[in-house]
Amino acid sequence: MSVYVIAEAGVNHNGRLDLALKLCDAAKEAGVDAVKFQTWKTERIVTKSAAQAAYQKENTGCDQSQYEMLKELELGYPDFEKINDYCKKIGVQFLSTPDEEESLEFLCSMNLPFIKIGSGEVTNIPYLREIGSKHQKVVLSTGMSTLADVEKAYDTLIGSGAPEVALLHCTTNYPCPYDEVNLLAMQTMKAAFKCQVGYSDHTMGIEVPIAAVAMGAEIIEKHFTLDRTMDGPDHQASLEPQELKQMVQSIRNIENALGDGIKRPNASEKANSEVVLKRMIAKSPIKKGDILSSDNIALLRSSEGIPAKFWDLVAGKISKKDYQIDEPIEL
Repeated sequence: MSVYVIAEAGVNHNGRLDLALKLCDAAKEAGVDAVKFQTWKTERIVTKSAAQAAYQKENTGCDQSQYEMLKELELGYPDFEKINDYCKKIGVQFLSTPDEEESLEFLCSMNLPFIKIGSGEVTNIPYLREIGSKHQKVVLSTGMSTLADVEKAYDTLIGSGAPEVALLHCTTNYPCPYDEVNLLAMQTMKAAFKCQVGYSDHTMGIEVPIAAVAMGAEIIEKHFTLDRTMDGPDHQASLEPQELKQMVQSIRNIENALGDGIKRPNASEKANSEVVLKRMIAKSPIKKGDILSSDNIALLRSSEGIPAKFWDLVAGKISKKDYQIDEPIEL
């Protein structure tokens, strides 16, 4: 199965529908499977006095409250209906993360392939029960979580009716330094829950998501923007369109390189082996009745002669015929 690549537009539309549609175009051009946004009603997810996260303050250079910031970035349901229609028109899957119950109901009415849940909801047990009750596949990011937190969230979703839950390893820091990535935790979750796993990336560059694919990620989510210099909390830790395209191409290359896991020569190797692998060649004249050994047989590259891998079946046997120097030894 091909790795499912999600281009995370998130809030990089800066609250503008026209930028959101341009992000859809860029995602389609990059070759991703889906472009994802975030859907919320600000008054339902944050108090008016809540401070911004440290990375948000640093990236925006603004000391406004979380409420003020999110209100400026909020798109309405009619906007998302237009974005969904546009995605269908250009041929890329629309996704969005619902951040509260009303938006969950709205997005479920759009018949999306799964419900994508952000790391901030891992410990929100009542909300996870509501999500599970929709009886849809769930993809859950797991930033800021212990394995015990993930277990509780996973069991809650499954126990509430979700038929399948995929887990994305994630570090909730924008940008995330390499020494905080801990990609091996993705494999830990795979072993613990025997489910589909992937990686939601917040590092700079494309190396880490490519490495995640090589380590078994089946879903990759990566933030992207039209321009990293734009104002907003997430632009600085996002890829620009050409980088996103390069990431997708690299992931597809790694998929092809992974193969099926069966150790065997490929067709091209079989042809090469005819002239590269060593074979048994007479290194001195051999008479019928002589004992075949390293004294009279050399192992050399040749297209004729018994392959070297059968040495133990030949050494010590009696020659059935005469051989001249450089003549291939026959069965």
